[in-house]
Amino acid sequence: MSVTSVDKNFDDLSLTLTADFSAPVERVWRLWADPRQLERWWGPPTYPATVEEHDLTPGGKVTYHMTGPDGEKHRGRWEIVSVNPPTALEFVDGFSDADGAPSTDMPTAHGSVEISAHGDGTRMVIRSTFRSREHMEQLMEMGMDEGMEGAMGQIDALLAG
Repeated sequence: MSVTSVDKNFDDLSLTLTADFSAPVERVWRLWADPRQLERWWGPPTYPATVEEHDLTPGGKVTYHMTGPDGEKHRGRWEIVSVNPPTALEFVDGFSDADGAPSTDMPTAHGSVEISAHGDGTRMVIRSTFRSREHMEQLMEMGMDEGMEGAMGQIDALLAG
Protein backbone atom coordinates (compact mmCIF):
# COMPACT_ATOMS: atom_id res chain seq x y z
CA MET A 1 0.00 0.00 0.00
CA SER A 2 1.25 3.46 -0.87
CA VAL A 3 -0.23 5.28 2.13
CA THR A 4 2.76 6.40 4.17
CA SER A 5 0.91 8.23 6.96
CA VAL A 6 -2.52 8.94 8.37
CA ASP A 7 -2.67 11.81 10.85
CA LYS A 8 -5.85 12.57 12.80
CA ASN A 9 -5.40 15.83 14.66
CA PHE A 10 -8.36 16.75 16.83
CA ASP A 11 -6.62 19.94 18.00
CA ASP A 12 -6.57 21.49 14.52
CA LEU A 13 -9.63 19.49 13.32
CA SER A 14 -7.84 17.76 10.46
CA LEU A 15 -7.29 14.38 8.85
CA THR A 16 -4.22 14.16 6.60
CA LEU A 17 -3.34 11.17 4.44
CA THR A 18 -0.01 11.03 2.62
CA ALA A 19 0.75 8.51 -0.11
CA ASP A 20 3.71 7.98 -2.43
CA PHE A 21 3.36 6.52 -5.91
CA SER A 22 5.75 5.28 -8.59
CA ALA A 23 4.20 7.43 -11.30
CA PRO A 24 4.69 10.96 -12.62
CA VAL A 25 2.70 13.90 -11.24
CA GLU A 26 0.57 14.19 -14.39
CA ARG A 27 -0.46 10.51 -14.16
CA VAL A 28 -1.48 10.86 -10.51
CA TRP A 29 -3.47 14.01 -11.37
CA ARG A 30 -5.51 12.00 -13.91
CA LEU A 31 -6.81 9.93 -10.99
CA TRP A 32 -8.81 13.04 -10.06
CA ALA A 33 -9.33 14.58 -13.50
CA ASP A 34 -10.79 11.51 -15.25
CA PRO A 35 -14.14 10.48 -13.71
CA ARG A 36 -13.76 6.86 -14.87
CA GLN A 37 -10.43 6.61 -13.03
CA LEU A 38 -11.78 8.45 -9.98
CA GLU A 39 -14.60 5.97 -9.56
CA ARG A 40 -12.14 3.07 -9.63
CA TRP A 41 -10.50 4.22 -6.39
CA TRP A 42 -12.56 6.91 -4.60
CA GLY A 43 -14.77 4.50 -2.67
CA PRO A 44 -13.43 1.95 -0.22
CA PRO A 45 -13.05 -1.51 -1.78
CA THR A 46 -16.45 -2.69 -0.51
CA TYR A 47 -18.20 0.60 -1.46
CA PRO A 48 -17.28 1.31 -5.10
CA ALA A 49 -18.07 4.77 -6.42
CA THR A 50 -20.04 5.76 -9.50
CA VAL A 51 -19.36 9.33 -10.65
CA GLU A 52 -22.50 11.00 -11.97
CA GLU A 53 -21.30 14.55 -12.63
CA HIS A 54 -17.68 15.68 -12.89
CA ASP A 55 -16.88 19.37 -13.35
CA LEU A 56 -13.43 20.19 -11.94
CA THR A 57 -13.68 23.94 -12.38
CA PRO A 58 -14.06 26.55 -9.62
CA GLY A 59 -17.77 26.64 -8.80
CA GLY A 60 -18.29 23.24 -10.44
CA LYS A 61 -19.28 20.06 -8.70
CA VAL A 62 -18.62 16.38 -8.64
CA THR A 63 -21.51 14.14 -7.65
CA TYR A 64 -21.27 10.42 -7.01
CA HIS A 65 -22.71 7.54 -5.10
CA MET A 66 -21.05 4.61 -3.40
CA THR A 67 -22.80 1.25 -3.48
CA GLY A 68 -22.42 -0.88 -0.37
CA PRO A 69 -22.22 -4.67 -0.19
CA ASP A 70 -25.99 -4.93 0.31
CA GLY A 71 -26.77 -2.61 -2.62
CA GLU A 72 -27.46 0.48 -0.50
CA LYS A 73 -26.38 3.77 -2.09
CA HIS A 74 -24.60 6.55 -0.22
CA ARG A 75 -24.53 9.83 -2.14
CA GLY A 76 -21.82 12.45 -1.97
CA ARG A 77 -20.79 15.68 -3.63
CA TRP A 78 -17.88 18.03 -3.92
CA GLU A 79 -18.28 21.73 -4.52
CA ILE A 80 -15.07 22.76 -6.26
CA VAL A 81 -13.28 25.73 -4.68
CA SER A 82 -10.06 25.84 -6.73
CA VAL A 83 -8.14 23.77 -9.25
CA ASN A 84 -4.50 24.04 -10.31
CA PRO A 85 -3.77 21.06 -12.59
CA PRO A 86 -1.76 18.92 -12.15
CA THR A 87 -0.82 19.78 -8.58
CA ALA A 88 -3.75 21.04 -6.49
CA LEU A 89 -7.46 20.74 -5.91
CA GLU A 90 -9.73 22.15 -3.18
CA PHE A 91 -13.35 21.28 -2.56
CA VAL A 92 -16.11 21.16 0.01
CA ASP A 93 -16.91 17.48 0.59
CA GLY A 94 -20.39 16.56 1.73
CA PHE A 95 -23.24 14.11 1.59
CA SER A 96 -26.28 14.32 -0.68
CA ASP A 97 -29.85 13.15 -0.26
CA ALA A 98 -31.53 10.63 -2.58
CA ASP A 99 -32.31 13.43 -5.06
CA GLY A 100 -28.70 14.66 -5.14
CA ALA A 101 -29.32 17.81 -3.09
CA PRO A 102 -26.78 18.66 -0.36
CA SER A 103 -27.65 16.93 2.90
CA THR A 104 -28.34 19.47 5.62
CA ASP A 105 -28.18 17.01 8.52
CA MET A 106 -24.66 15.69 7.84
CA PRO A 107 -21.34 17.50 8.33
CA THR A 108 -19.14 18.71 5.50
CA ALA A 109 -15.36 18.87 5.32
CA HIS A 110 -12.99 21.08 3.37
CA GLY A 111 -10.73 18.90 1.23
CA SER A 112 -7.41 19.85 -0.27
CA VAL A 113 -5.21 17.73 -2.51
CA GLU A 114 -1.54 18.46 -3.14
CA ILE A 115 0.38 16.46 -5.72
CA SER A 116 4.13 16.92 -6.06
CA ALA A 117 7.23 15.21 -7.37
CA HIS A 118 8.88 13.17 -4.63
CA GLY A 119 11.99 11.08 -5.18
CA ASP A 120 11.47 8.99 -8.31
CA GLY A 121 7.70 9.32 -8.13
CA THR A 122 4.89 11.44 -6.77
CA ARG A 123 3.57 12.32 -3.33
CA MET A 124 -0.13 13.01 -2.85
CA VAL A 125 -1.37 14.64 0.35
CA ILE A 126 -5.11 14.77 1.01
CA ARG A 127 -6.10 16.97 3.93
CA SER A 128 -9.63 17.25 5.27
CA THR A 129 -10.51 19.95 7.78
CA PHE A 130 -13.70 20.07 9.79
CA ARG A 131 -15.88 22.87 11.16
CA SER A 132 -16.02 21.44 14.66
CA ARG A 133 -14.70 18.64 16.82
CA GLU A 134 -18.22 17.18 16.85
CA HIS A 135 -18.27 17.02 13.03
CA MET A 136 -14.83 15.44 12.92
CA GLU A 137 -15.73 12.87 15.56
CA GLN A 138 -18.97 12.01 13.75
CA LEU A 139 -17.16 11.40 10.45
CA MET A 140 -14.38 9.39 12.13
CA GLU A 141 -17.03 7.23 13.86
CA MET A 142 -18.54 6.61 10.41
CA GLY A 143 -15.12 5.32 9.28
CA MET A 144 -13.95 8.21 7.11
CA ASP A 145 -10.29 7.65 8.00
CA GLU A 146 -10.36 3.90 7.32
CA GLY A 147 -12.41 4.45 4.17
CA MET A 148 -9.97 7.00 2.80
CA GLU A 149 -7.00 4.78 3.58
CA GLY A 150 -8.69 1.81 1.91
CA ALA A 151 -9.62 3.92 -1.12
CA MET A 152 -6.08 5.21 -1.56
CA GLY A 153 -4.79 1.66 -1.19
CA GLN A 154 -6.44 0.85 -4.54
CA ILE A 155 -4.42 3.40 -6.49
CA ASP A 156 -1.23 1.36 -7.03
CA ALA A 157 -3.11 -1.28 -9.02
CA LEU A 158 -4.83 1.41 -11.08
CA LEU A 159 -1.53 3.14 -11.85
CA ALA A 160 0.05 -0.21 -12.83
CA GLY A 161 -2.81 -1.09 -15.21
